[in-house]
Amino acid sequence: MQPITRMLWLAGFFAITTAQVTNSSSSNAMVNYAQYVNPLIGSEGPIPGQAFGGGDIFVGGAVPFGVVKLGIDTYETNLSLATINGGYTPQGLVTGVSMMHESGTGGPPKYGIVHQMPLTTIQSPVNILDNTTYWQRRVTETARVGHYSTNLENGISISLSAARHSGILQYNFPPGEAYILVDVSHYLPALGFGQYTSQTFLGGQIELQQGGKQYTGYGQYGGGFGECAPMRVYFCGEFEHVPTQAQTWTARNTDPYQRQHVFSNEPYGMPIFGNTTQESGFLLDRVGAVFSWANSSSATTVISKVGISFISAEKACMFKDSEIPSWNINDTVQATVSEWNQDVFSKIQVPTDSSQNETNLILLYSSLYFMHLMPSDRTGENPLWASDEPSFDDIYTAWDIFRCTVTLYQLLQPDYYEGMIRSLIDIWRHEGYMPDGRSGNYNGLTQGGSNADNILADAYVRGVRGGINWTAGWVAMVKDAEVVPYNTFSPLDMTGSVKEGRGALYDWIPLGFLTQNRSARSLSRSVEYAANDFALYQVALGESPEQAQKYLNRSAQWQNNWSHNVTSVNTTPIFTGFLAPRLSDGAFNLSGYNPALCGECEWDSISYEGTPFEYSFAVPHDLETLIDFMGGAAGFEQRLDYIFQPNTSQQNLGANGAGITTIMNIGNEPDFATPYLYNYLGKQHKSVQRSRALANQYFHNANYGVPGNSDAGALNSWLVWQMLGLYPIVTQPIFLLESPWFNDINMTINNNATLRITAHNLDNANSYYVQSVRFNGQPWTQNWFEHSDIMISGGTIEFSMGSNQTQWETGPVPPSPGHAGIPNPIGTYSMAETIGLKRLKRRDLGF
Repeated sequence: MQPITRMLWLAGFFAITTAQVTNSSSSNAMVNYAQYVNPLIGSEGPIPGQAFGGGDIFVGGAVPFGVVKLGIDTYETNLSLATINGGYTPQGLVTGVSMMHESGTGGPPKYGIVHQMPLTTIQSPVNILDNTTYWQRRVTETARVGHYSTNLENGISISLSAARHSGILQYNFPPGEAYILVDVSHYLPALGFGQYTSQTFLGGQIELQQGGKQYTGYGQYGGGFGECAPMRVYFCGEFEHVPTQAQTWTARNTDPYQRQHVFSNEPYGMPIFGNTTQESGFLLDRVGAVFSWANSSSATTVISKVGISFISAEKACMFKDSEIPSWNINDTVQATVSEWNQDVFSKIQVPTDSSQNETNLILLYSSLYFMHLMPSDRTGENPLWASDEPSFDDIYTAWDIFRCTVTLYQLLQPDYYEGMIRSLIDIWRHEGYMPDGRSGNYNGLTQGGSNADNILADAYVRGVRGGINWTAGWVAMVKDAEVVPYNTFSPLDMTGSVKEGRGALYDWIPLGFLTQNRSARSLSRSVEYAANDFALYQVALGESPEQAQKYLNRSAQWQNNWSHNVTSVNTTPIFTGFLAPRLSDGAFNLSGYNPALCGECEWDSISYEGTPFEYSFAVPHDLETLIDFMGGAAGFEQRLDYIFQPNTSQQNLGANGAGITTIMNIGNEPDFATPYLYNYLGKQHKSVQRSRALANQYFHNANYGVPGNSDAGALNSWLVWQMLGLYPIVTQPIFLLESPWFNDINMTINNNATLRITAHNLDNANSYYVQSVRFNGQPWTQNWFEHSDIMISGGTIEFSMGSNQTQWETGPVPPSPGHAGIPNPIGTYSMAETIGLKRLKRRDLGF
């Protein structure tokens, strides 16, 4: 295979991106922070050239929280290492360019739809129905904020950029024929995942206008991650110049509809060309079109603009025309870069002079970039119901982003964040449950608890109000906590719903714990359900005080899965006391149990994406009890120290932690807060030591730059907090103080307040331990602070740094507000009450 020549993302940058970009709201020139973004960080895993074990990132053109993420789709022929979740892979064969992608997501792919593919011929051996006959290797490529380009082996070059609901594509053809294939049935296949998780094409339409200069239509697609119901996407494409010839085509649908329809094993056949319109009904033919330009003895440039909408083709055309009025691709690139600089990067300003470490600048602004690609703001584009509320999709998933991403959204993007909260509540209002994951206008999958509850509670305790109807929000949370969702009987987990809600409430409410013999992921979900109930307690304090104690007590039920006698296996020293499985008769099932193992840490395992050893640290609302259970401060510290030692992991981590040999796995979200738990022992310097070591070892300005899939930017947001020297404790209005990476950080929070973080005597190689802290000029003796101390109106945090590991904090340790809860091993309700809980009616909500 001819290797791809990697070009630095800064090389050959457009003139507009090397110059300062003007902020329209200020007379001052804005620093072009976009130049420090490397959009390829996370594109590769530990095996050179392979995406497996990497970030699963999207590479292409996008604006913050944009609906369109325009990029190439690739195919990997090595199915044992294949992963094409974001469309892009380092050496994958290009099968087209499409308008919609996810970013950083594990599991089977989603989207890769609304397609174009430039071709130099459509004659045999090319068959436009079979992309193996026309896919192309790449020779060179560049990726920058708002722009991606690549040169294909057949001599065609592709350049692209995107706006919020639209994109622009420029194709440069070598002398000869020039074709653009539009395949409405194109999508990203589920390589290596099996037919059940595959996406499916479920019919569509394409119609040509103006001699083929413009085309409109729609496609219907289902399946993929989330086991999604069918959705319809409308499109409107236009070429700068009228093609010489344009023909629609139809052909037999060659992909079976999962679990319902299987086609016979026959060859692809050939397309049947038509005139101006082709339409396919449900489960019927594939449809598309081919556009061609006259054979030329010189190079040919074809420029195309495409808009998409979930409402209508007319609205897709409107987006295309209003968002991208120019046929000059550089105009769209410039607008995109300006939006990123103004709305995202400038919210965290650090010095960029020659004395700064450029790698740290790249890691900071690249991390901000990736955590703003999802979710997708589809306000005004909800096809399912009429509502004045904001609409967000591609929440992929709350399980990933609730731990630290959403708190950063609240500070940096308060308007978007309020919209996300309102959208979650509106989904419950019309569909019955808030999602844990949502993509393609459909709830699913729920990996653990009902973690939209955590998102709402974190916003509530930090004072987010605005236009949020918290009465409705509270009732939506109660629905998650009290009503068992119907069993989806998914092959992932046959024991309960994986679509929404808490599928194992049939154990949690009557017994006070999840049982190994009736509930998959019983240990990890017990921990998460407890955290969800603590979230309800926090909101109940303001919205329904009479129910607060009930949910506080239920938040302590993680203790019912704690065995004080079980010991670690193959560890030195031996540790006693862990989460352990229980059976429906109440007995602990300890036969052969090793808390350092979880099977494959998958849907049907005892714990999900983490071992019981790891989840035994994941009780942020009650560290006081946890420390006591682990043998007091000394025992807790010893166990924390152990999980950071190399070669202690006994579990094959697969793609979720490839290359990590410690029990502590920063590539998985359950461990995000663990490095900072030394703060609860009054030893903040060890939190700094552990977290910085993880960041330095596993986060790099390189294609293999994050330790596993970035999970919609969750890993990237963890790094942003690390570089700020802060860490939020979710569903509690507190932050832990750590160690900043820059000597001067100017943050814009809550739209117009300023938080200034300074670090005197900082040297990231040696002098990065905190010696003392001042808040708004006054000495501060705690290694934590409350949100209201400085995160509402802004202020200053001054760190004095040094090389000594100083136990500088003399104030109290961070709180454990869940410590007052009392676990109830026999539950609150009978099983009959659990199953027969009454329906919540809109007239009962008080709005």
